[in-house]
Amino acid sequence: MTKRIAILGSTGSIGCNALEVIEHLGPPYRVAALSGHRQADKLLAQVRRHKPAAVALSDGAIPPAVESELAGEGVQVYHGAAGLIDLVQRDDIDIVVAAIVGAAGLPAVLAAVQARKQLALANKESLVMAGSLLVAEARRAGVHILPVDSEHSAIFQAMRTGRRAEVARVVLTASGGPFRGAHRRDLANVTVADAMNHPTWRMGTKTTIDSATMFNKALEVIEACWLFDLPPEMVEVVVHPESVVHSMVEFVDGSVMAQLSPPDMRTPIQYAITYPERAAGISRRMSFDERFSLNFEAPDADTFPALRLAYEAIRAGGTMGAVLNAANEAAVTAFVAGNVGFLEISRLVELTMSLHCVQAAPSLDDLLEADRWARRTVEEQVGGRAETAGVVDGQN
Repeated sequence: MTKRIAILGSTGSIGCNALEVIEHLGPPYRVAALSGHRQADKLLAQVRRHKPAAVALSDGAIPPAVESELAGEGVQVYHGAAGLIDLVQRDDIDIVVAAIVGAAGLPAVLAAVQARKQLALANKESLVMAGSLLVAEARRAGVHILPVDSEHSAIFQAMRTGRRAEVARVVLTASGGPFRGAHRRDLANVTVADAMNHPTWRMGTKTTIDSATMFNKALEVIEACWLFDLPPEMVEVVVHPESVVHSMVEFVDGSVMAQLSPPDMRTPIQYAITYPERAAGISRRMSFDERFSLNFEAPDADTFPALRLAYEAIRAGGTMGAVLNAANEAAVTAFVAGNVGFLEISRLVELTMSLHCVQAAPSLDDLLEADRWARRTVEEQVGGRAETAGVVDGQN
């Protein structure tokens, strides 16, 4: 039976890898719909190659001339956040690969679940923001939320070797990013280029900087709690620089099941698309012809406070996950723009969380308002510091 797939965020790294996987798999898998933000030429090339029936465009981000060309390719064009929701509800879509980075992906992810589409989730922010809503909705709709993150895919696969009641803990692995082994004092003058120099993965700007601050792993801790119905004390993080062991599950008898593969996002993407079956893939294979080592070490919580903030957020519950996520997005934006230093990212997130009054049982509107409040709070802090610096500079 044909599996018709929509890729939200098709021009990003996950989206491009997903298109490679679908093209490799061939029938019965085919691209039914795409969505893009700013990379107009890339999106147009994808449409011409994969012939989707529909495309969703971010408002104002794609030039009108490109939109005309898209229409000339015979695709139905949707616009903005509302259009993205309409797109995922189409009858000719079976699987939605959610790869839009950040909070912007949440409404469409929720709509896909409500429309009973199988969800291959790379947008971890949706669960961080609205895990209570999204998981409950998926249960009501009888929809699988299949993780695309390599760590959560590894946990998902390892958990299939036992029963949920037999799980003692899960261990998320982290590469350590470009600053593994650094002390906090070494990071005061980090540039965007420094933060983007990831030793293992090639990702988009936001995700790569999150890896450098370890906020990416912080978000994954919260995601794991929601995906696998785990209390935070059953989720641990270990630094594993080789990025070969993608995560582990320890069972009550002491057995540890780990999923290993070379770092290649096409592996978890394909598993999410073909689940519950496996198919021959195009990912790199493990080589055991030469000696190699696997190293593990505890994360440095003093240098990278993001993990501590994640545990605080999941224990607080309610709207706090949305606040952590939004504050981090706003702080990363300010860092990329050169308005704050690297270490200010975690400080701004912690400050914003400390100012927030948690709403325990939020609706979607409540979560979106908490998201807006957190962004405004960070922007006000950044603006206030910039104004102060301007006054000092003027006096000098």
